[in-house]
Amino acid sequence: MGTMTSDAASTPTTPRQLADSYVVELAELNPILSTALGLRPHDDRVPDLSPAGYAASRDLAARTLEQLDALGDITDDLEQRCATLLRDRLGVVLEGFAAGDYSREIRNIFGPAQAVRQMFSLMPTATDEDWGAIERRMGKVGEAYDSWMQTLDEGRSRGLLAAPRQVRELAGLLDQWVSTNWWREFVSVGPQDRSEALGAAADSATEATKRLSAYLTGSYLPDAEGTPDAVGEERYRRSARAIVGADIDPQEAYEWAWGEYLRIRAEMEELAERILPGSTPVEAMRHLDEHGRRVEGVDEVRQWLQDMMDQAIRDLDGTHFDIAEPIKVVEAMIAPSGSAAAPYYTRPSVDFSRPGRTWLPTLGRTAFPVYDLISTWYHEGVPGHHLQLAQWVHVAPELSLFQTSVGSSSGATEGWALYAERLMDELGYLDDESRMGYLDAQMMRAIRVVIDIGMHLEKTIPDDSPLAPGQVWTPELGEKFFGMHSGRPADFIASEIIRYLGWPAQAISYKLGERVWLEGRAAARAAHEARGEEFDLKAWHMKALSLGALGLDDLATELARL
Repeated sequence: MGTMTSDAASTPTTPRQLADSYVVELAELNPILSTALGLRPHDDRVPDLSPAGYAASRDLAARTLEQLDALGDITDDLEQRCATLLRDRLGVVLEGFAAGDYSREIRNIFGPAQAVRQMFSLMPTATDEDWGAIERRMGKVGEAYDSWMQTLDEGRSRGLLAAPRQVRELAGLLDQWVSTNWWREFVSVGPQDRSEALGAAADSATEATKRLSAYLTGSYLPDAEGTPDAVGEERYRRSARAIVGADIDPQEAYEWAWGEYLRIRAEMEELAERILPGSTPVEAMRHLDEHGRRVEGVDEVRQWLQDMMDQAIRDLDGTHFDIAEPIKVVEAMIAPSGSAAAPYYTRPSVDFSRPGRTWLPTLGRTAFPVYDLISTWYHEGVPGHHLQLAQWVHVAPELSLFQTSVGSSSGATEGWALYAERLMDELGYLDDESRMGYLDAQMMRAIRVVIDIGMHLEKTIPDDSPLAPGQVWTPELGEKFFGMHSGRPADFIASEIIRYLGWPAQAISYKLGERVWLEGRAAARAAHEARGEEFDLKAWHMKALSLGALGLDDLATELARL
């Protein structure tokens, strides 16, 4: 799809038309979104990250809500579902703008600085015209970063600042981009006759990156000193509404997650005894690091992950899912240098010309134990993020582009991906070794809820904790507690703690979302059995994956009805 023309060209008369009109207008304001969706393949613009640019997005959201109100009563179920989602998502957008959260959005993953760089990884590179767009856009990276500094300065003037550890971490990542010459490396595979111009554009982007790093450490950081890591309950709840897609009860979530931690710990202890008699779970995972299955080489692990996803598609299609042909293409990629430690997924473009992709940060490693990769790639790829988010692209014409892209929240998407890991365990795909990796991932997600809420709301550590019972959670205690229970390397855990502190409530979306998916499946199964009907899990999966985006509360209701 080149440029999206739809009902957005005329006055919208239904919620779905209005929702799509909103996406098209937002993509005009935000080239990052335009590129992510593939609406303008040769878009050479960079985002306006200045206060004026953010104000334009805010005004669009407010105007769209006014138009939604003007549509009056909505009786069609499909239109009503879209209207509910649109009202909720735009409401939290405006809530965040009013609080000024956009003016202190410094973090180590998926922040504005990283989004500017990631645009280039999502651009087409097959033709000279493609590289011409890359050249022009890369030459404007400085405009984007300079505009973002204006917004950070606005936040400073209002006393809205990021915590110092977020500033230092982002500056360190920017310095890695410079030291590894990422911008030059990216354009090095471009057409030979454009090499000089591409190199000049890359050098311009490198200088802009240096300038942003210097601003963060030299100008911003002195003002940020003393800003607490903990954001407090008001901001935490606001962030949870935006990210999780529900108005959570932090105390209930904290207590429930602690119960999950104890349950998973017991399972891991039992499994560790089978893997290495007499060992703790962490000792068993250290044993697997040294003596378990492993893949040697960066390109080799990329191919191994690719083969794994391709095999999962072959196995699951027709048995537990009906996978449309475009969705059967997914690419395993190595994440660019200077990325945070966690693997991630990027969605396909709206016409599937760019497939869904999974990304593995290597953190300088060249050898990869696979016990903790298998479950992770069921999460990131198939049947996790890729099956859900690529299915959304596939059904977008029947729903709306908003319901299958911009309108999503992390609770429904990360919840599905964690459900997908559990599904593969239920289907018997995990042996003892890979099941330890799965339980390690489950443990990480449970601990995330505990320490994310614990650090930001300064909760007391439970009395049955093996570490510091009765004390108040701090980043240092969170990192130590995580390390006591995880097979992940120390640099990964350190990166995770910084991630949680800089992106409040994102980390809790996985386990809370999985809980809704599991409860929804159980409720749907019980309803079928009460009617004397057989519960068809494959049919339920496909209906569930075709709902599009929903907040967690609405998702629970819809899943039970399927």
